[in-house]
Amino acid sequence: MSLDHLWAGWRGEYVTSAGFPHVAGDQDNAHPPGPDQCIFCRIAASGPPSAENGVLWVGTHTFAVLNAYPYASGHLMVLPIRHVGSLADLTAAEGTEMWSGLNLGVTALGTAYAPDGMNLGANLGQAAGAGIPRHLHFHAVPRWLGDTNFMTAVAGTRVLPETLAVTWQRLHDAWPKGA
Repeated sequence: MSLDHLWAGWRGEYVTSAGFPHVAGDQDNAHPPGPDQCIFCRIAASGPPSAENGVLWVGTHTFAVLNAYPYASGHLMVLPIRHVGSLADLTAAEGTEMWSGLNLGVTALGTAYAPDGMNLGANLGQAAGAGIPRHLHFHAVPRWLGDTNFMTAVAGTRVLPETLAVTWQRLHDAWPKGA
């Protein structure tokens, strides 16, 4: 089955800003871009959590942010503040706090959305589906029984019932206090 394409010109600015110069033969991220070329680094430097920057929580080494193009309402990501491309490059403190941040996110998603389940994961490398492969990030996506519908099956389009600002407020309000 082939999917139809839905024109989404408004995504152009994000997609081009998320990119980085390709270096021929650089399949293993040997030449990572500087923070000024990484959308996640720019978000990490964008200030305290707000609906405008999508940041939900900032720890010492990691932070949580909404996915700007979610698979489902509530789709969030947890990632290191430091520009790092692989699990092996994380410090022990970053790895520990990343897992803790993911746990906080799952707790907030459960409180805010009461999903039937969740998908948690990371796409490590471009071949694995990472849209931004040079800044490690984990996804948490709430799921509900029957959450696929005819739009996805017939039109190849996802329908989201709320804006990112509403999603941010729900998760911000549900984020475990004192975290």
